[in-house]
Amino acid sequence: MERFLLLIYISRSFSLFVLSFVGINASDINYSAGRYDRSLKPPFDAGLEGIGEVVGLGLSASSHFAVGDTVAYFGSGAFAEYTVVPAKESVPVPAVKPEFLALLVSGATAYIAMKRLGDLAEGQTVLVTAAAGGTGQFAVQLAKQAGCRVIGTCSSDEKAGFLKSLGCDRPVNYAAEDLAKTLREECPQGVDVVYESVGGSVLELAVNSLATKGRLIVIGFISGYQTASGFPKFSGGTLPVKLLQKSASMRGFFLPHFLGDYREALSSMMQMFAKGKLVCEVDYGDSAQGGRFVGLESVFRAVDYMYAGKNLGKVVVEVAPPSVSNSKL
Repeated sequence: MERFLLLIYISRSFSLFVLSFVGINASDINYSAGRYDRSLKPPFDAGLEGIGEVVGLGLSASSHFAVGDTVAYFGSGAFAEYTVVPAKESVPVPAVKPEFLALLVSGATAYIAMKRLGDLAEGQTVLVTAAAGGTGQFAVQLAKQAGCRVIGTCSSDEKAGFLKSLGCDRPVNYAAEDLAKTLREECPQGVDVVYESVGGSVLELAVNSLATKGRLIVIGFISGYQTASGFPKFSGGTLPVKLLQKSASMRGFFLPHFLGDYREALSSMMQMFAKGKLVCEVDYGDSAQGGRFVGLESVFRAVDYMYAGKNLGKVVVEVAPPSVSNSKL
């Protein structure tokens, strides 16, 4: 602990957290592979979000927080039992609940992307790919709250049932039915908005399924992250023609570029969650090989579990057992 305590005394505006839970994101692969910031050279801290308890404060940080406060944060270095974070990047939360953790990246991505790029309107049709995952679950709910008809893709009947519980009008288990055929038959005029995170052939299908003036939001392309290049194959030679013919648009969304919207998004979603108007499903890995994700050594299992498409909701890892996370140093 000496290294962390030393940082507290020389960093006046920092807080020391003992982390209880950390979130697993598809982008963890890109970050650790150096694709997000090519200036990073190993070794560097990985992990993008955590939630826990304040156990130490810099001098100026004490004007905003107290030892024992429960906080969450979105930034690099979350895969740790203890971490030092600038007070301005720390978000007060009512309790150390992983449901709040699900809002930091996954929830905020869906909220801001749908609000800023989706231009949702009542009666429109929205397609959400990987809809039962960490961010897809929020995209489904936000689209329904906007009065849209929602189609969500998933990989099992269990996930389809979960999507129905969120209000999804048409869950599509692509392991059991042809997504392209379903869209052709049930959306002959196309879909107005696509919230897309898979890439490759799914992205191509999404482009082909756009309605006139449709909007396609690319928030990721997980199907290619584990390849050497990090990109899935995409035949985009006719993309300009397809977009022009439908007056459609295709835009990318990367959360760090929208930090000006972050506080409002997080505050709004926390209020919605507190009022029971937003479901934050988390997956502790109870059904994973090796059992629940506990301890830093289980982070790699959690990443593999997510990439295998087995998760339902946001994947979280319990870093420190309750007896440790509630301690005071």
